[in-house]
Amino acid sequence: MHIRFFLLVLLSGILTAGVVPTEAQAWLTDRYRLDEGLRLSAPLLFTLSGSEPEEPTTGDPPLGATLDPTLRIDGSTLSSTPVVESAPGTSLLEVTTTDPLEAVEETLDFDVPIVRTPKIGKHIQFFTFHIRDRFELWLLRLERHRPMVEQVFAEFNLPADLIFLSLVESGFNTNAVSRSKAVGPWQFIKSTAKTYGLRVDKWIDERRDPVKSTLAAAQYLRDLYHLFGSWPLAMAAYNAGERRVGRALARAHADDFWDLTDTKLIRRETKEYVPRFLAATLIAKDPSRYGFLINPQPPVEYEEAVITRPIHLRVAAKAAGVTYQELKALNPELRKEITPPDPAYRLKVPAGSKDLLLSNLATYPDWKHIQATRYRVRHGETLLHFATRHHTPLSAILEANALDKSYKPKPGEWLLIPKPVKAKS
Repeated sequence: MHIRFFLLVLLSGILTAGVVPTEAQAWLTDRYRLDEGLRLSAPLLFTLSGSEPEEPTTGDPPLGATLDPTLRIDGSTLSSTPVVESAPGTSLLEVTTTDPLEAVEETLDFDVPIVRTPKIGKHIQFFTFHIRDRFELWLLRLERHRPMVEQVFAEFNLPADLIFLSLVESGFNTNAVSRSKAVGPWQFIKSTAKTYGLRVDKWIDERRDPVKSTLAAAQYLRDLYHLFGSWPLAMAAYNAGERRVGRALARAHADDFWDLTDTKLIRRETKEYVPRFLAATLIAKDPSRYGFLINPQPPVEYEEAVITRPIHLRVAAKAAGVTYQELKALNPELRKEITPPDPAYRLKVPAGSKDLLLSNLATYPDWKHIQATRYRVRHGETLLHFATRHHTPLSAILEANALDKSYKPKPGEWLLIPKPVKAKS
């Protein structure tokens, strides 16, 4: 306990001294300097405490190391990523340490042991009464992605119940955007997303992709636990940033999340974050106990088709024999209705439609893939306006975007405008 306190004091000193960039969470890229400082100070700390240093864990990627972008969710691939076994006693039991007179132990089988407290009960009431319909939607949405999330978290040796953190983050909404510009089901800000290898540019925002963002979230949570040695503190840092939580611990001379809740060193949102997670977990572990009837949901299943040229999603949907809405829902990372101009982009399509898509695309005219301009619709513009301005037949525009004559373009929408074909001499 004393060792951890000294380490956190040292961490705060490093942060205050300016070794770490001022932007929240940007210090991850300077982890080597922080690790080196802790390593050099370790002998003195152990001398003061009279404890023996623990053997360092081997084979673990450094904090902030990017994931292999080709990683796929199956045991054979993920097992190649080094994973650290949690040490004995590193469950979330400490999260709920409280006055026995104010707590009632639960009888459910929890991967994350939970003790009921009045604060947790307040959040349970909020979920079950005030936003009941919304929380039920969250549970249903997570249920479709749950097998994938559980597999990823198991590969990183995280407590299985941590998957319910996504409920309080976004309700596992791929389109969620917070006031602080955090995006996706795991609510990554841009800097942290890029630190963990997620692509964010004008074409792609992988924070919205369920699989890629879950891989990044698992690695980030694991790294936070390694840093703080406590799941409550790791979750608090996930919400507020590790720099802020580390500084608060040092200033409060504390090494426990619940000690920080009695101070003004962290925001109210962060103080409520862990109790809110525990409340969501209690409900999600046994929805019927709280009156939620969650029917089994089919897991999200898809195939990936390699697209070598930009193509409008409406055309791809038509070629694959699926609806535009289905295809768009499977590819939330796309920021436009057009695939990016990557040499090879892996487009997700409903299971069983990949071969049909590729065979139909092979028969399409080349101008649909190459000789076309990406254009963003402005207010008041019509399809006929595009055809006149770009000297392109209206039929070619309709065909390139899988539209009919009755379609009315919406401002901000992206369309492919085929270049005019030169007349043969």
